[in-house]
Amino acid sequence: MTADTTIRAAAAVDLPTARSWLADAGLPVDDLGEIHMQDFLLAEVNDRTVGMVGIEKFDSVGLLRSLVVDRSDRNRGVGTKLVAALENQAIAAGVRDLWLLTIDADRYFSRLGYEVMDRSLAPESIRLTAEFSSLCPGDAVLMRKHL
Repeated sequence: MTADTTIRAAAAVDLPTARSWLADAGLPVDDLGEIHMQDFLLAEVNDRTVGMVGIEKFDSVGLLRSLVVDRSDRNRGVGTKLVAALENQAIAAGVRDLWLLTIDADRYFSRLGYEVMDRSLAPESIRLTAEFSSLCPGDAVLMRKHL
């Protein structure tokens, strides 16, 4: 990981960048608005955004949203640092179980302690999200980590 990587909370002004990055990565953006930016974290190196991740919180349950790292900054620990910061933020907010859906990053998240779960085991708050019900394909892998 680059030594000068910093993690900061996103703001409404970051929405165009977030939408562009997520769309380029093939991740859902249809339900992403300014209100969601308060729950995103950005990774920066020398004032250049190199990655982001978000969360939707539902009491003690959270949905990890849209981890993306710039191609030129991958394999440097940026994603791992973002996920760790998000998990810490989630714990501070009272989240005890963090869920996610992925098409192709299940091996990555397994290394971070997430386990594959049957979709029928998702809590109702997760099943009712746009990401679970319509934005992610039905064959997306559901994963969970108890924090």
